[in-house]
Amino acid sequence: MKRISLVIAVCAGVAACSPESATQTPTPAKGGGMSADHSMGAGTMGPDAMGMSAPAAGDSEATRGYKAAMVGMMQGVPAYVGNPDIDFMTQMRGHHVAAIAMARVELAQGQNAKARSLAQEIITAQEREIAVIDAWLAANPD
Repeated sequence: MKRISLVIAVCAGVAACSPESATQTPTPAKGGGMSADHSMGAGTMGPDAMGMSAPAAGDSEATRGYKAAMVGMMQGVPAYVGNPDIDFMTQMRGHHVAAIAMARVELAQGQNAKARSLAQEIITAQEREIAVIDAWLAANPD
């Protein structure tokens, strides 16, 4: 139940904090869903394999936000389809969405001016790159 709540929280947070183009994951041109080894997205490297887990009792709000962004990235990217170009674009898109979510946590919770400035730069750059990725995916369905 905690995992479902975490996924719902990540989805709600990304939807509330990111522009529409940054939150909608394009459907892969070939396949989708689970890969042949029954793993999602980035293969067998799920959140637990990377040391990412549900928030712990002592986690700060920021730590919970960062963990949610990483778990969301690992669970939210489409399965690999075997086309190196499409796989690169879809996996990088998920990575960029997570970077935006983490940067928004920094803006909400961080105190250091340089860290906050970098977070804003990351949001701007990643949103621009997501738009490029989305345009490329639309023009290159397979």
